[in-house]
Amino acid sequence: MERSADHSTTEQATDGTDGDQTETAPDRTDTGAELAQLEDRWRRALADLDNLRKRYAKDLDRERAAEVAKVSAAWLPVLDNLELALAHAGSDPQAVVEGVKAIRDQAVQVLSRFGFERHDEVGVPFSPELHEVVSVVAQPDLPSGTVVEVLRPGYGEDGRQLRPAAVVVSRPEG
Repeated sequence: MERSADHSTTEQATDGTDGDQTETAPDRTDTGAELAQLEDRWRRALADLDNLRKRYAKDLDRERAAEVAKVSAAWLPVLDNLELALAHAGSDPQAVVEGVKAIRDQAVQVLSRFGFERHDEVGVPFSPELHEVVSVVAQPDLPSGTVVEVLRPGYGEDGRQLRPAAVVVSRPEG
């Protein structure tokens, strides 16, 4: 038995004459067709991935627009109440002050609904996740690192904050 370069074998008959040539390698047309099929599947997969990316981009834009509308709608009652307070500004000044306080409370509730609780506690230990120190004062009657005053309230929780609270903290005397 003899092997040629194209991996086909030549068999000799037992009577000494040349026999039929038998190919053991896959047919080249089958390989070409399989390669074309795999390339087609690959191109389709790339097109599907591209379409998926485009669809997700549209969905993301639509979701962002919906969230902006939701947040904006939540602030509309606050704006309405501010306009009412301004309309009544000429009347009783104390009533205007009370109205503005109520509007502030309403705004704090809106932020709370979106997961941003207000932090303006005094007498709590300083937490770098919730507080930003803007000043330090000597307070011999308080432990070091206690929040003495909140200059600007913070909103949010650990890892998800709009801003930390600006605070004054105590330190030991000396």
